[in-house]
Amino acid sequence: MERKRVLITGAAGFLGSHLCDRFIKEDYHVIAMDNLITGDLQNIEHLFALENFEFAHHDVSKYVYVPGKLDYILHFASPASPIDYLKIPIQTLKVGSLGTHNLLGLAKNKNARMIIASTSEVYGDPNINPQPEEYWGNVNPVGPRGVYDEAKRFQEAITMAYHTFHGLETRIVRIFNTYGPRMRLNDGRVLPAFIGQALRGEDLTVFGDGSQTRSFCYVDDLVEGIYRLLLSDYAQPVNIGNPDEITIGQFAEEIIKLTGTTQKVIYKELPVDDPKQRQPDITKARALLGWEPKVDRAEGLKITYEYFKSLPAEALVNKEHKDFTTYNR
Repeated sequence: MERKRVLITGAAGFLGSHLCDRFIKEDYHVIAMDNLITGDLQNIEHLFALENFEFAHHDVSKYVYVPGKLDYILHFASPASPIDYLKIPIQTLKVGSLGTHNLLGLAKNKNARMIIASTSEVYGDPNINPQPEEYWGNVNPVGPRGVYDEAKRFQEAITMAYHTFHGLETRIVRIFNTYGPRMRLNDGRVLPAFIGQALRGEDLTVFGDGSQTRSFCYVDDLVEGIYRLLLSDYAQPVNIGNPDEITIGQFAEEIIKLTGTTQKVIYKELPVDDPKQRQPDITKARALLGWEPKVDRAEGLKITYEYFKSLPAEALVNKEHKDFTTYNR
């Protein structure tokens, strides 16, 4: 039987590379696409020798051409950390708008089903907790995070327009905080920031009073949820994340215990529009997909810490401006 073909954008990134692994495991032919602006070929170099894997170095904000048939498109190309989208705000908006438009056109041409990677950031700084898919959010479109939040909200809107107007098969996954091997140590998100600081012998920086919450999902659980949603018959947005909520202050203490660091927690001013709460309502995922996370935080953190410890010493160097370890995302 001929293999099904899947295009994965953002394939050299953290999530994209794990999705490549999953679809290779499921015996798909994987076309990985990335412009490497934030991705790293090391994340997928183990796949290059496989005959059912190919890589295209390309920016999806420009015209996208893929020869041959396509069964599925997974659009995961986008800067996803505050450091990235504050440094490259225009590219962030373009990949969410022009990039999504290009790929929807490709999906229409190929009669392929497409899933887009949306985010819990569409809920902004929420007024309700946990956040169900029906909640429309509390987003500042002109704040520093607006370039990412609104890019994703537009991405959802144009995807749904293609679904309703063209009858295109589309899926929308709203991804909550995810962690695991292949995260960039200095990308500004809270988990790698804390572990990086611990490994460097620095104090752990908490922004605000530490009472804001996050909910962390291990990457293998997330990939399973995405896979099930792609193959489902449900076109409306679905939250995929771990509802086990924890405050940032408590999480910092967990990292101190995990890493055995003797450093302390220091507190700095909370960044503009930083969400105070983040917890997914996964009622839909449970009912529609039979999905819920399996890996508890203690187990997932241990695996992730071992990965970071295995990195070469130069990877531990914080190359970013100190104020950019500043986001508890």
